[in-house]
Parts: sequence; C-alpha cells; structure tokens
Amino acid sequence: MERTPRVLAIDAGGTMTDTIIIDERGDFVVGKARTTPEDESVAFTASCADALRGRGAAALEAAFPRVVSGVYSGTAMINRLITRKGRRLGLMVTAGQEDCLRLERGVQTYLGYSYSDRLHVATHVHNEPLVPAGRIRGVRGRIDYAGREVIPLYEDEVERAAAELAALGVEALCICFLHSYRNPMHERAAKDVAQRITGGNVPVFTSSELCPIRGDTARLNTLLVEAYAADPSRVQLEKIRAETRRRGARFDLRVMSSHGGTISIDSKELARTLVSGPIGGVVGARHLAAALGKKNVVCADIGGTSFDIALITGGEYHVKPNPDVARFLLAIPLVQVDSIGAGTGSFVRVNPSNNRVEIGPDSAGSRIGMCWRGGGLDVPTITDCHVVLGHINPDYFLGGEIKLDVDRAHAAIADRVAKPLGLDVHAAAEGVIEILEDNLRSRLLAAVVGRGYSPVSYTLISYGGGGPVHVGGFTLGVPFEDVLIPSWAAGFSAYGCACADYEYRFDRSVDFPLNPGATGNDKMTAAFLINAVWDELKRKVAAEFAKSGFAENEISFRPYLRMQYLGQLNDLELRSPVDAISSPGDVDLIVRAFEDLYGRVYTLAAKSPELGFLFTTAVMAGGVEVEKPALPVREPGGAEPPAEARKKQRPTWWNGGWLETAVFEMDRLRPGNVIAGPAIVESPATTLAVPPGRTVRLDEHLIFHMNAASCPTFV
Repeated sequence: MERTPRVLAIDAGGTMTDTIIIDERGDFVVGKARTTPEDESVAFTASCADALRGRGAAALEAAFPRVVSGVYSGTAMINRLITRKGRRLGLMVTAGQEDCLRLERGVQTYLGYSYSDRLHVATHVHNEPLVPAGRIRGVRGRIDYAGREVIPLYEDEVERAAAELAALGVEALCICFLHSYRNPMHERAAKDVAQRITGGNVPVFTSSELCPIRGDTARLNTLLVEAYAADPSRVQLEKIRAETRRRGARFDLRVMSSHGGTISIDSKELARTLVSGPIGGVVGARHLAAALGKKNVVCADIGGTSFDIALITGGEYHVKPNPDVARFLLAIPLVQVDSIGAGTGSFVRVNPSNNRVEIGPDSAGSRIGMCWRGGGLDVPTITDCHVVLGHINPDYFLGGEIKLDVDRAHAAIADRVAKPLGLDVHAAAEGVIEILEDNLRSRLLAAVVGRGYSPVSYTLISYGGGGPVHVGGFTLGVPFEDVLIPSWAAGFSAYGCACADYEYRFDRSVDFPLNPGATGNDKMTAAFLINAVWDELKRKVAAEFAKSGFAENEISFRPYLRMQYLGQLNDLELRSPVDAISSPGDVDLIVRAFEDLYGRVYTLAAKSPELGFLFTTAVMAGGVEVEKPALPVREPGGAEPPAEARKKQRPTWWNGGWLETAVFEMDRLRPGNVIAGPAIVESPATTLAVPPGRTVRLDEHLIFHMNAASCPTFV
C-alpha cells in the first residue's frame, strides 16, 4: 500500500544534501545528493527524488501536493559570508565610531586561531571589514546608557551621509547608533530620512529593529551580516520554494533557525538561520533522546567538512546569546555547538617543515577526494584513506551513482603522505585515520569532562554521513553509557529539522538590577519593565506568524529570562515559571528558578544571592505544533543476520594488517541482529565500520548500539 508523504526536511551541507520524507504513520525514508552551492534547488530536487525512489514513488509532482510541512537548512548564507560575496553596504554610526569595524573587539581578533597562535599577537589578523572605511559615515546625536536623549540627532548630517552613500552605489544601508537598544528614536528617525533621500530604492536596516541587544560589536556585526549575507540569500530560498510550487506543493517552506525552531523564509531576521544544519542534528538528538527516555546525550556529527559536538543535559541543550560565527561575534541566540574543521572531506597534508601530518581545516566539500576524478582535486582527503583501507566500497558510493577510483586514491596517499613519512601506504592511511579519531576523542572528552560531567552519565549519538565510519575509533576506551548510531545517520540533521517546531523567538536587553534585600516595590518595578518587554516581543512573534496565516490564539507563547548575579560576567537563560509577573512572589519564583539552574550548571556551593541579581535580557518564544517523525518500530528477530543481508566478504585493513571482513547491507538487517567486528555495514548513504573487538546490535527502532571496546578507558 502506498504511503502518503506528509513532512519533508532537507539539510544542504557542504558536501551532501540530505532529504528525509515522513509519511502519515511517522515512518520515513532518506535521500541524498551532492550539494550544488551555485544553485541549491538542483541538489534539493535530486535529493528529494532519491528519497522518493526509496519509497517506490516515481515523481516529485505526485508527492509534493500531499506534503503539509517543508523545512530547509542550507549553506548559501554562511558561504556568502565566508567568501565575502555579499551586498555592497553603506554604514551610518554615531559620530566618533567610524573605525569600529577596523578596531573590532580583542576577542574577535583571535577567533578561529589555534591555542598556540592565540598566545602570539603577531599571528593575529583582523577580519576584513564587511564595510570598508570609505563607506562608513558618522552622524552626531546621542542616546545614553539609560535611554535618555543627551544630544539631538543632527538630521542634516543624516541627509548628507545618505546622499553620499547612495552616490557610492551601496546596495543596502545599515544604521547602528550607540545605546539604540535602549531607545530606538534616533535610528527610526535616521531610517525615515535615509529612505526619503534614497527614494526607497535602497533597503535600510537598523540595529534596534533587528537585534535590540546590549553589546555594540555583536549588535553591529549581526546587523551587517543580515544585510550583507542573510537577506540576499532569500534568492536561493525563493528558488527552492519556486521549485516546490512548480511541482504542485502547497506547503510554506520554513528554514531551521539557530535557536532550534523553524521560521518562514519571509521572516525579517534571516541571520538567525546562518547556522542551521548542525542545529537540526541537535534538535533531532533531543527528540530521539526523549523518545528513548535518555536525559543526557552527547551529539557527535561528522560530515564532509566538520565535526560538531553538542551536549544535551537534563533533556535540554544550551543556548548561547553571543556566539561567534565565521570569526564574527553575533547577537543571536544559538544552540551551543562546538565545531572543528575535521570531516571525511578534510584535506590531508604532510608539513614539509616538521614532517607532521596535518588534517584540514579546509575540505574538499562536495568534491569528495582524489578517488573521484570528477572532483578535480590534487590533495588527498580522509575519504581517500578509507578507500585505500577498504572501509568504503568504491562501487557503492551514493548507491553506485559515483564511482570511486581505488588506484587513484592509492597513488595520492602514496605520493603525498606515505612517501614523505617513509611508511607503507596502508600504514600511512591508517595512521591518518588514527590521528583524526584521537583528535575527535579529545574534543569529545573536553566537551563533557571540561564541563564537570562524566561520560558514564551520557549516551553518545553518532550521526552525519561520516559518523558511522569513525564512531568505533573515536569512542574507543571512552565509557559512555551507550553509543547509538541511527540507521538514518546520514540524514539525521534533516530528521532533526523535521522534529523542530515552527517557532519564532525575539530578545531584548533589559539590564534591571535586583539588589540584596529588594522590597516588594523594587520587585514590582522589575515586573512592570519585564512584562512590558514580554508584551512587545509577543506582538513581534504574532506578527511573524501572521505572515504564514496563523492567528495569535493558535500560538503557544513561552517567556524566558536571562539572569546573572550582580557583578558577574556571564548570564544564564531560564524558562520563566510564570507567563506574566503579577506579584513580588512571582519575582521570588523566578529568582529561585535561576538559583536552581545556577546550582546545576556550576555547583550548589557557587550560589551567591548576597550579590543580588541582574535581569539582563527578556525573551519571548512562540511556537505552533507541526507533524513530527515517529520512531520506527519493527518486530524483533534473532541475533543472526539474515542471509539476504550478507554481501560478499572483502579484505579490509584493521590494526596494521588485512583481515577478511564480513559485509552487510544495512537496510536488510532486522531488529535483534548482532554483528561482531571486523565488519562493514553499508548503505547507499553511509558506511558503519565495526572494528575488531566491537559489536553492534540493531534494536526495534532501527538504531545500532555499539558495545564498549575491551581496552583501558581514557577517563
């Protein structure tokens, strides 16, 4: 019986574009295609078609009209920022701040540098400003830290600045004045003047409208990124929406947002979707963990270009208010994901000065490695090493759509890696993999142990196209409670996008202190301010949902606050225990909730109520429920894999030598099957490597569980 597709989710990564299509029972299929960064709609349709082939359906035109929800996450925006191919911007700032982009903040100058380079100032290079000095104008006028007008806005200077910038051919104009997050009157007036002078032909962006958050550098960066890279990327998203509608779709295409929800492509604040793919994986991991009854999870995502780590503790992930992306400090809420440039497409080189192997951080992206002639590469990658060692079937990559050349990979590793090191080519390839996996293991341990936790309290979920082939190596000796590899690991970030609610979130700085011994009147003054900001943000959430046809009574609103002890540098975000503050007792409830959270994140002994409290930011999130994938449930079978799942054995290199290795087709395994290493479990989208000494068991939800290796643990 043919199933009805209901939910479509896409993750366009740097190497592959993954699709997951979910039917009315919650069952799903995964599709995959090479990413096409020049026009993401091409990979979008190819990946969707691949998923539908797995369902037995023939045409997108037959499926798209029945889909009710579509979510997309892509790379066009971040690539536009990294490659500096955005809009030609003009910038208006408070007089005296014209050099703010060239000065930056100290911390921003060494973002992305290794620890050793951070110690040597001579190695630091300032970011290339998104707006050069010649297109920055200062205008007089001043709002102070309390939101009071100290110097009126000199509108004649705004007129002159707007005219000069328009004459320079700017494609967008940004306005960022000091303390505008407190009082936006000067930015609003300047915007009106600029629109009049330019005749409305140049879009004008203001920081108070897009990110009313304290912190001049992060606020300015966010404004510029929105105008420079995010807003122009609507073109790619609109191409994808047009492609779906051309094939009969009626759903509203949404984009994965940095805070863990999805928003419409028509949203005013698209910069919040700058980092979306890795976020989808974390949301999917939380959804999966909740279904399995697991509270603490380590998310380990290996794609072609990066290794992304996130922690879910007590069922929740952490949201950073001021993340750094592409060496810019930003004022957007971002699910905390730690990334390193290490994936299956990472380039492998031997440094001639010290004869040491260097992996990444640059990557082949969608060009795979030298094993694929069509990639046009002249530097080997991690994938080349796996092909040489026999871990990856060269005739089954993407189900055989792309044929890999073993001899070419062998020659590349021999010439570029083995020869400089004086090693056998297979020993060199295995050594590269060990270096990579040792690095990944160290990063995992740092993420868990560095926050004061122990791996024994966490379950690791490994996903991404490269996760299954490396999980046996980077978990070696680390005593996680369990190690899970979903059979749909290659499309897991797309799965996570499908698990995300349709949600908008807006923040505003309040910076209201609550001193020790605060009276009831003090608390009600705080209540008046916070309630007013929540109401304002609630209207913004409702206005965004209205663009997609949702009424306010269909939205579930959730107020949050960011708080810290007075005098401390870092705040924490908590869900407010009350929807509105109506009494001093409600303020006390919020304070107790903050102290409980503080005690969990740090220690109970670290609480310092004698310092007083500071409400730094008010947050309002609003969501609408959408259909989500259900966990598949299959009847369990025996431990022995069925004959139809077995493929021809092949020699594979493990631990310094060749071993005859059992090979299985992943989709033909049954729940309850147990596979002992050495073994390879392959599918068109990914390869699960089971090293000697490890076993995997497939459960009724089609999730593999990998046992701990019998070797000394690292912690």
